[in-house]
Amino acid sequence: MSCFHEAMLMTRPADTIVTRAKVATIDAAMPFCEAVAISGGRIVAVGSAAEVAAFAGPDTEIIDAGGRTVLPGFIESHCHADVYGARVHRWADFSWPRVGSKDDVLAKIAAATPDLPPDAWFVGFRYDDNKLGGFPTIDELDRVGNGRPVFIYRTDHHNGVVNNAALVRSGLAEAVEDPPFGRIDRDPATGRPTGLLRENAAYVVVDEISKDYTVGDFTKGLKQVFAEFLSYGITSIHNSLTQSNGIRAYQDMRAAGELPLRVGIMVSGKENGLVESYIRAGIRSGLGDEWVRIIGVEWCPDCSTTGRTAAYYEPYVGAKVLGEPEHNTGMLLYSSEDFAKRVMDATAAGLAVFADGIGDRGIDYVLDAFEAALHAYPNSDSRMRVEHTCYATPAIRERMRRLNVIPSSAAAFLYDLGDGYIRVRGEAAMQDMWPHRSWKELGVVAPAHSDAPICHPNPLRGIYALVARKTDTGQSLGAAEAISVWDAVKAYTLDGAYAGREEALKGSIEVGKLGDLVILDEDIFGVDVERIPHIKVSRTIVGGKTAYRA
Repeated sequence: MSCFHEAMLMTRPADTIVTRAKVATIDAAMPFCEAVAISGGRIVAVGSAAEVAAFAGPDTEIIDAGGRTVLPGFIESHCHADVYGARVHRWADFSWPRVGSKDDVLAKIAAATPDLPPDAWFVGFRYDDNKLGGFPTIDELDRVGNGRPVFIYRTDHHNGVVNNAALVRSGLAEAVEDPPFGRIDRDPATGRPTGLLRENAAYVVVDEISKDYTVGDFTKGLKQVFAEFLSYGITSIHNSLTQSNGIRAYQDMRAAGELPLRVGIMVSGKENGLVESYIRAGIRSGLGDEWVRIIGVEWCPDCSTTGRTAAYYEPYVGAKVLGEPEHNTGMLLYSSEDFAKRVMDATAAGLAVFADGIGDRGIDYVLDAFEAALHAYPNSDSRMRVEHTCYATPAIRERMRRLNVIPSSAAAFLYDLGDGYIRVRGEAAMQDMWPHRSWKELGVVAPAHSDAPICHPNPLRGIYALVARKTDTGQSLGAAEAISVWDAVKAYTLDGAYAGREEALKGSIEVGKLGDLVILDEDIFGVDVERIPHIKVSRTIVGGKTAYRA
């Protein structure tokens, strides 16, 4: 049976044809075809190579895929591209395996700080203490800082470590009490800071470091970040907690013709007054176009599991960090009343609300506010999202199904951070972490994401994790929740589009949708599962035009 579909009243030749391919459409009505034609940035035909060849003209670009697999462009449905861009050319990247140990990091700081101006910060990010052998102490950072303030941001972007000069510069050196919704860890024997700052205490330092960053800083780095994303087949992103500088940068890049992929803006509730300004202006979710669109507003009330701050009902297990509280069940970053009012006001204004929920207590906290807002403003299709949705117990899964709330799932955590999850929550808890098989059985749409730069942005690593349920070191994690390759690809394509209310526009290879495609060097549906995270992208196509080629 032919799977040929074509646009009605197609009157001019296609701009681009991808042919001799294994085209996985992620459209259940016609899962696989051989060729795709694109005109004016939209798909105008899908079908056999012979059928689609009829759309070629003298100026049509013919891309012979040579039997390679073609997928819809990947949708990274939760990342921090804007701040990644602002930091990538200023901060040292301490991600593993770029650095191999804590000692490597200390050596790099010691080598770099003597050349800095006396009052200049040394800042590193993407530091994973679980992989690098723990945190540097405040004394170690004093020794290598050479008098300069030093801050190392943990990979979760929730915690960081500092030296004494950094405490002074950020105004925390004389603090007797912890900042609201934050913690300055102290040695219980001496009361002296250990250097580890949690949540809002770490954000005090980040704000001090970043206070003079400009739109130009964001734009400069975003070009580098987007080149990286395109090399992994990402054609659309949802930018979590987008700052005002990021919003301006995206518009400037769009106006200058320099925006190479599509951006869904999740307006930051962390930036004082930003969401409130959107509410006053009457801006609603959906404003924008196929390149830059406001998809909603976001708050981050929950924290980090591997950083031992996410909110759970049961305490953390495993070795405690010096200064960690006893019976540690994590923390939340807003009072219940404050957060509920924010959600209510945004919902009343027509803005889709997204909020981070990681532990079971954190997810329930978010759902309490969502449920109150949906009671006041009933909406069976709100597209409210719980971001990350890590520890989703059966009771939480049923509650989210009933409320029709989207579990925006941090699949990359499973791969990059899974070993740390097992260490701090215990192996038995893994059966309810990122439970994608259960979501499917409940009929709940569950998009997947990396949270880059917290985790590596390559979607193929997350797809592998959902299929194999293994961490990057090969540890098994909740194998009963494994899903098929098709469903995992769908989580990074059509389900991501749904989460941004753009499923009619992108996420599958269908006539009328945007011509965003990724061509893989190997067949993701045919290779051994263990090959999936190592598959390379041959070409990324955005709007029918090649945006990346290996």
